[in-house]
Amino acid sequence: MRTRVLAVLLAFVVLATAGFALPLLSVTATERTQQLLIARTADLDRFAALADQAMAADDPSALLAEVTRYTELYGEGIVVVTVRRTPVAETGGLRAADPEVAALVDAALRNQPSRPAATVRPWSRDPVLLARPAGTGTKVSGAVVLRASVTAAADDVRRSWFAVLAGAAVVTLAGAGLALGATRWVLGPMRRLDRAVGDLTAGLRPRHADLAGPPELRQLTAGFNRMSDTVTEALEAQRRLVADTSHQMRNPMTALRLRVDALGPALPPSASRTYEGAVGELDRLEALLDDLLTLATAEHRAGELSVTGEHARCDAGAVAAAQVHLWQPVAEQVGGVVRYEGEPVTVAAAEAEIAQVLDVLLDNALKYAPGAEVTVACRREGGPWAVLSVRDTGPGLAPEELAQAQSRFWRAERHRALPGTGLGLAIAERLTAGRRGRIELRAAVPHGLDVRVLLPRAEEVS
Repeated sequence: MRTRVLAVLLAFVVLATAGFALPLLSVTATERTQQLLIARTADLDRFAALADQAMAADDPSALLAEVTRYTELYGEGIVVVTVRRTPVAETGGLRAADPEVAALVDAALRNQPSRPAATVRPWSRDPVLLARPAGTGTKVSGAVVLRASVTAAADDVRRSWFAVLAGAAVVTLAGAGLALGATRWVLGPMRRLDRAVGDLTAGLRPRHADLAGPPELRQLTAGFNRMSDTVTEALEAQRRLVADTSHQMRNPMTALRLRVDALGPALPPSASRTYEGAVGELDRLEALLDDLLTLATAEHRAGELSVTGEHARCDAGAVAAAQVHLWQPVAEQVGGVVRYEGEPVTVAAAEAEIAQVLDVLLDNALKYAPGAEVTVACRREGGPWAVLSVRDTGPGLAPEELAQAQSRFWRAERHRALPGTGLGLAIAERLTAGRRGRIELRAAVPHGLDVRVLLPRAEEVS
């Protein structure tokens, strides 16, 4: 959003600056051209008067002297001809026989106005030819043609344009600075507020957003801070309840386990089936309590990381390879294969966290896809991410099941008979979210499940 707003403001600044700079450039060039023409027209009028006097007195000496001195002083050629087109004076390399000069002489002798001169630009170099008839409008005695140099005028226009463009550049830079400051003032707090909303949505503990920007935005930020405190306190109370309940149930659960184990040998054979069912339910309840404690710990850890911003880094590839080595005997017991492929990638996470996430994913893969081939991969993803993936060749999940797989306590109907609590992926998701990562589930090709753990690379957050 900031880029779009800044682009609009910068476009407005550039267009506004161009709106006054371009006309000013045109006016500057036109004004200097008019000054040049006025000065040279005055010289032409003087030479036309001298030429008329010379024709009347039949003595061109004064005219020749003036024309020669003018050419020596300004370096501009002059041609003076009689009404019969006979050259009287030719200086500065300008000749009456030149086609352009001859055309101007014809027009002047017919008392026709010469064509308007082009506006002088900084890059103009071609001289301007100007003509005037000698005599009066009813009795033309000759014509004068002057070749005016535009070099000095072009230099003046260049300097004027440089000043205008420099001013426009200063105005543009000032406008860009103001636009940048305005967008930072307005959108900076919004970006921090959006980050806090993302943390709160992910179940993390958001930091208080700074009260900055316009009054309306400060009021909104203050309201969000109050809301986030309320929501965070409610979530923290829920987490403490789960953790405390799970912890407090451990002692009676342990005592119940001892009594049930002691009761087993004293039961008659007819009660063995009931006894085994009770033991199975007790095992399931203990596993559920263990997972609830693990989930509460993961959520608490994720909340701490969101507040403290604690940094950690490790080689995800090395951790993945070590976990694959540890799980190979388990895979062999169920007739499966676990292999690793990938590259060293340093991520912003701790080794224990990555190992715990991989334990959850490998346990699920070997439990729900026994005998399948499981591939653990580590590689760099486009952008700031590193990807740890656990892909199996089992039956996988249906599209509607993929959408629910990360929900707490959810298990597919066909997996109800297998041991488990449905909290494994939730635990892995909390551990990953604490490091500002995420978990994606998708179907593998041609069949199976591909679980992708996206973690930020260490160099992107350092």
